[in-house]
Order: sequence, then structure tokens, then C-alpha cells
Amino acid sequence: MISSIELLKMESLKSEQSPSLIKLFLSFLRLGLTAFGGPAMIAHIKELSVKKNKWLKEENFNQGIVLCQSIPGATAMQMAGFVGLSLKGIRGALASFVGFGLPAFVLMLVFSILYANYHGLSFVQSLFSGLQVIVVAIIAQATYSFGKNIANRYQNIIIALAASGSLGIGISPFLVIPGAGLVSIFLYGKTKPSPASDQKVESWEIKPIVVLLLIILSGLILLYFVNLKSLFLSLLMMKIDLFAFGGGFTSLPLMLHQIVDVRGWMDAKVFMDGIALGQVTPGPIVITATFVGYLVAGFWGALIATLSIFTPSFLMMVIINPVFDRLKASPLFLKATQGILASFVGLLLFILIKFALAVPWDIIRVLLGMVALIALIKKIDLLYVVIIGGIISIWLFS
Repeated sequence: MISSIELLKMESLKSEQSPSLIKLFLSFLRLGLTAFGGPAMIAHIKELSVKKNKWLKEENFNQGIVLCQSIPGATAMQMAGFVGLSLKGIRGALASFVGFGLPAFVLMLVFSILYANYHGLSFVQSLFSGLQVIVVAIIAQATYSFGKNIANRYQNIIIALAASGSLGIGISPFLVIPGAGLVSIFLYGKTKPSPASDQKVESWEIKPIVVLLLIILSGLILLYFVNLKSLFLSLLMMKIDLFAFGGGFTSLPLMLHQIVDVRGWMDAKVFMDGIALGQVTPGPIVITATFVGYLVAGFWGALIATLSIFTPSFLMMVIINPVFDRLKASPLFLKATQGILASFVGLLLFILIKFALAVPWDIIRVLLGMVALIALIKKIDLLYVVIIGGIISIWLFS
């Protein structure tokens, strides 16, 4: 028989491994306040959920990483949602997801308001004159980082170059990306599927999923009657998120294409300023959507754009999680995923060239860009590079 003391210990362990929704929200809110470094935050999420609180076993957490890297969206945000989903279902996923992303949204909203009102001041122009160079260095480092991971196969290089060239001649990235996935199915040889894990297969929470879908649909219908421009903004951000495989950086070419080239809501230099501001806020780089939304439609535009840029990938994480173990064993899925990720290297290369052409280069900017790029390659914290680069920019370009 089990003694009363053992029962108390078991209840205590169960309580420790299953936090309340409020505790989940507050834990990830606190983590989100210092969520600098994008995907590097996954290590801190692991520290919180696996080592410190022992909410998840390490093998379950690692399974979540594979899932979140295989679907669209910002990986760190997805992992925050995955932890909550594993502990408390969809309500837990929402609590951890919102808590983790809220600090980034609030800070980016403040920066967007300040930018909209004071970007014409001379010292602000000096600041962003240098930060645009830093953004080029950031994109260059991201292109290098993604590129070295796909350079082991000539098929990847072909797809990357073809994707960059396709974007250069005006083909929409929303055609390039699925095209790369389709071509890769025929281009790649045999692919060894991942072995099935011992993780328990969860069942779908049909009712909460239906409720979420109804809320989203109701919101879109409301926007249709209230503000068509906000509806277009919402649908556009959802479309971008749905195609952003490989993490937050991969959303930038899609956003640039739609916001700058197709819609003309801002020019490339202003968009680069938004990326720079996104680097001094915690959270993923896709928080640039808040900046875009505010400049397009004020506070409500910022809120709508932010919610929309995270919604499709969040739903995919919730829906695919129960069947992901079988999905990743499919050779067709693995081939398509490889091709799509390779295409994003080409899209990043294109955006790198486009941003570089937007900068009025001189010897000072070239040196600043080279120093920033070397610092990033040497793994110096991105936040430090942006802040120090901004201070130097004010001094150099005033």
C-alpha cells in the first residue's frame, strides 16, 4: 500500500509538473522581457521548462524543437507555445505564447510611436543612417548562417540560386516557395526518414480548435465591415507567416516583397528602420510586423498585424503536433522541407542585395558594416552590436 506521505509527495510532484495557467503566463512573460537573440532563446526556454521546473522531459522538449523547426513561424515563439500545449493543452499554449511575445509587442509599439513622431530629427536620422548598415550586416550574417547549412548538397545550391533569380525577375515569393518544395521532391534522391519516437501520441482538442477558428473568422468578418485596409493587412500578415519556414528571418523577404514592392506602403529604407528597431526589442524579428502595422493603420494596425503574423503558425503547431511523429517519417515531407529551406537562402540573398543597394555607401559605412558583420560572425550578442552601432552612428553621421 502507498503511505500518506508518499501520496503527498506524488501530489506535490504532479502539482510541480503541471503549473497553473497564470503561472505559465507569468513565467513566460518574465522570460519574454529578456528574450533577445531570437532562436538562442530556445536554450532559456529549455532551462525554464526542463531543468528548473521539470515540466517536460528533455526528449519531449527535443521533439518540440524538431516540430517547431519543421513548420512556419518564429521558432522560439513556437517553442514557448509548445511547452504550454504539452502542459495545459490549447489554453496553456495561448498563455505561454502570449506571455512570451507580449513584452516585444509593447516595446516595439512604443518604438513605432516614437519613430513616427520624431524620425525627422537630425540625431534620429543620424542614428538610422548607421543602423541601416547594421541591418545589411545582420541580413548578410543570416544569409551566411543559413547558407552554410545547405551548402552540403548541390541540389540545395541550385534551388537557392534559382529562388534568388526568380525573385529578381519579379516572380512572387509565394510562388517560389511552394515551387521549390515541389521541385525538390523530384530533384533529391532517396531521403532517410526520421525514426518514430516513443513519445505518446496526443489526441486533437477539437472543441478549442473550432472555437479558435471561429474567433479568427469572426475577427476577419468584423474587419471587413469596419476597415478594409486593416483586413488586407491582417490577411497579408497571415499569408507571410504561413510561408515563413525556417524561422523569423525567413519572413523578411516575404514582408519586403508585399509591403514595399507590391503595396508600396513604405520604402525599403523605412522598412530597414523597422528591422533595426526589432533588433533592440526582445522577441523574434517578425515583431517588425508591429512597426509596419502602426505606420499603416496606427495602434489597431499594430495590434492586428502582430496577432496575424503569429496566428497561422500557432494553429499549425497545435494541429500538427499529434501527428507530427508520423509526418516526419514521410520521405516526401522531408524532401519538400529541404527544398523550401534552401529556397529561403536564395530569398535572403535577394533581400541582402536589395538592402545593400538602398544604402549610400562610403568608406565609413563600408568599415562600419564590415566590423558589424565580423562581430556577428564571431557570435557577439546581436543586441550589443545594434546598440553600440547606433551610438557610433550618432557620432559619425551627426
